[in-house]
Amino acid sequence: MLSIWQKIIYGFIYYIVPKFRPNLKPIRIYYATKKCGKVGKRLIINGKSAGWNKNIEIGDFCSFNPNLRILGSGKIVIGNYLHAGENLTILTQNHNFDTGSAIPYSKGYIAKDVIIGDFVWIGHNVIILSGVSIGEGAILGAGAVVSKDVPACAIVGGNPAKIIRYRDMEHYTRLKSEGKFF
Repeated sequence: MLSIWQKIIYGFIYYIVPKFRPNLKPIRIYYATKKCGKVGKRLIINGKSAGWNKNIEIGDFCSFNPNLRILGSGKIVIGNYLHAGENLTILTQNHNFDTGSAIPYSKGYIAKDVIIGDFVWIGHNVIILSGVSIGEGAILGAGAVVSKDVPACAIVGGNPAKIIRYRDMEHYTRLKSEGKFF
């Protein structure tokens, strides 16, 4: 548990300093690395983010853009080479409304894990709900609300997110075997 002075210092370093010195991205990365359970090589965090905790595992070469919000106590596993647009929200828990003791929901929460595979591209303003698994090479279109599992190499969009089409698997496999990663 952090003391009030530690919170003030973290707040100053994390929110105030980057406004005057935007080239100090390593401070954001240092903060996220200290909070997360596991972080791979070359993490990029552009802009503000909130919700880092020990239940998060991030692979190598992942990039997050401003206004990332992680909410809940469920586990999040993120593969390698993820690229996320602005305003990504990942929810890992929900109110207990089915078996709870009150209406519309009980005081307790139900936490579910979120698994995101390698080479996933997430557009702007995407919401990923608890219990979702996103397959390797999937693309989540801007504004998508992902409430169900997304198969590998699927391109999804909408609210709720539906499969629009699939990537060209032959082309994807060739680029992957040649090591052509962004």
